[in-house]
Amino acid sequence: MRNLIRSAIPFHPIDEDTVCGSALYVSAAAGSVMAGGMPGGVTPVPGIPDVAAVLYVHHTQGSEAGSGSTPAPRAHPESAPPPWELGSWVPSWTRQEHANAVGAVRAAIARGDVYQVNVVGHASAPYTGDAVAALQRVTRIPGARYGGMMAGDNWHIATASPETLVEIRAGRVITRPIKGTRPATVKGRAELLASDKERAEHVMIVDLSRNDLARLPGVGPVRVDELFGVREWSGLWQAESQVSAPITGTLELSAVLRAMCPGGSVTGAPKLAALNEIAHLEPVGRGVSMGALGWVGTDHVDLGLTIRTVAATDGRLHLWAGGGITIDSDPWAEVDEAAAKAGPLRAILAGGR
Repeated sequence: MRNLIRSAIPFHPIDEDTVCGSALYVSAAAGSVMAGGMPGGVTPVPGIPDVAAVLYVHHTQGSEAGSGSTPAPRAHPESAPPPWELGSWVPSWTRQEHANAVGAVRAAIARGDVYQVNVVGHASAPYTGDAVAALQRVTRIPGARYGGMMAGDNWHIATASPETLVEIRAGRVITRPIKGTRPATVKGRAELLASDKERAEHVMIVDLSRNDLARLPGVGPVRVDELFGVREWSGLWQAESQVSAPITGTLELSAVLRAMCPGGSVTGAPKLAALNEIAHLEPVGRGVSMGALGWVGTDHVDLGLTIRTVAATDGRLHLWAGGGITIDSDPWAEVDEAAAKAGPLRAILAGGR
């Protein structure tokens, strides 16, 4: 998978009969490479691997529950750790540069290169104190279907994602793309339901999701189970659909990841052309965002798309937010929408609700 992929999946001999399942993380760059697209800019979190897994086994007497080595207990420090303090957020681009990228996408659409592209911005902030406590608050944000954490050597990932990248359960493969956002008010809900622009953008991604599922070997006819349902996530209305297909033959996890990751709602359409635009427009890589994080079990798979996701490493917090761009997009409205999506995360990380 090229030398791009930095893996953190150590091998430890185990009894296969004791395996419960595995927590699995795949970065956006890894997903792009697997899909055949460009990996994007240089990641701002180079110490975090592109693929990581934590294997869980049934606990028996004299054994450990995880597949990795057990860390030595930490010595109690003589003085209390510093209180949590979060510094100022530093964006990887200015609002004007973000707006210019939206304009560049509109120009690419006008040329016929793409139909839609998701543009994502990044920001980071220094911190002191215990990042784990702050990240745990992230996982409890209301509306987080995938609220959880993963940790490695000197890094942590926390997600509050509401979006299902792929779920495999009860003989079906399911994806639930989200596209379309408004404030969670009565007026905002009415605006979202009435917006031709948001609906057109959403339907394009649903069609892309249908195409992604249809490419999978071992699945039957694809259907749209729900179209443009409105859900709430931490003060925002978001439009969500459900697309699924029955499993009719052999279905490999590697094939599922190649077809589904990155999700169409964070790439655009056509997917490979959109990934190429993204690689040229975004100043830094997407790091831990816009990839996959979830569970691979013995009888089901449930992976969330890592939107609303934060990384902590080397004394800094990192987050990403963006939105889908169509020919009708207003650049400054798109910049404001990305800020609205990042707002709940910033508030939680600062110590607020």
